[in-house]
This record gives sequence, structure tokens and C-alpha cells, in this order.
Amino acid sequence: MKASGKLVRDRIPEIIRAAGLHPRIHIADPDEYHRRLRDKLREEVDELVAANRNEAPGELCDVLEVVYALAAELGLTRDRLEELRQMKAAERGGFVDRVVWSGNVEED
Repeated sequence: MKASGKLVRDRIPEIIRAAGLHPRIHIADPDEYHRRLRDKLREEVDELVAANRNEAPGELCDVLEVVYALAAELGLTRDRLEELRQMKAAERGGFVDRVVWSGNVEED
């Protein structure tokens, strides 16, 4: 397993070649892929958090792309992932109401 580099979108080597450069790449084995997907998710979430309102939609798309790849790696289709999300939302709610919890009030 190579320690250097980072996981990139599938067409990035093609784009680099079109610019006249020669990318140094390798194909990750399943264990490395799993680890690098999780690293990529952290990277994309950090970029989303740092983004302004104009940049945020593109960064959110990047996060979603990594989430879909992680789901596929776990054997989940996008439809099944959405089913699971809906089930969890039905049970615990979503984030629409903007509820902020700051602990419990102690009873006297």
C-alpha cells in the first residue's frame, strides 16, 4: 500500500493528461480504498465548512459523491441509503426545525 497521494475522482488522471502532464497513480486495494474514502470524506467536509455560501453547493456535491461511494462500498444502493435515511428521520426527526440541545434541566 502506498502512503502518499490522495483519492481523486475517476476522471482526474484523464484531465491531467489532457493538460499535457503525466499523473503518477495507482489503484487502491479494498482496504486502502476504504481508508482513503473516509479520509476523503473528512477533507470534503472540512472544505464545506470553510466554504462561503457561493462555494458551498459545489462542496456539498463533493461530500455527497463521497457518501455515495462509501455506501456502495458497504453494499448499499443510493435508493437503499435513502430508505435508511428516511427511516431514521421518521424515528428521530431531521434538522428542519433548527433545534439546539444544551443539556437537561436538573430537577430540584
